[in-house]
Amino acid sequence: MNAWKTRLTLAAALLGAGLAPLATAQVPGGVQLAQAASDLVDAEVRKVDRERGRVTLKHGEIKNLDMPPMTMVFNVADKAMLDKLTEGARVKVRVAQVGGKYTVTEVQAAP
Repeated sequence: MNAWKTRLTLAAALLGAGLAPLATAQVPGGVQLAQAASDLVDAEVRKVDRERGRVTLKHGEIKNLDMPPMTMVFNVADKAMLDKLTEGARVKVRVAQVGGKYTVTEVQAAP
């Protein structure tokens, strides 16, 4: 079976199983990420490092990365995201592996 038939077969299987609520996100550098809407994770901002483009988060389980709750440092896809963050703030984040590094690709204020 050629690669296109394999991809179409997989896509049809996902659609049939109701597992296709995927969106494609574009992050700086032209990397495209397919992510489910449920990939947003509750987190608390512990530290913001604007100079290095990093944020330390105490986060819940990140299912798309099979990562348990913990506190760790993440890169951000766009340093402008850091302008919205303050230590102690509660947020919802989307995290993906970009270039082999865990990277925050989206930040929303938590309700």
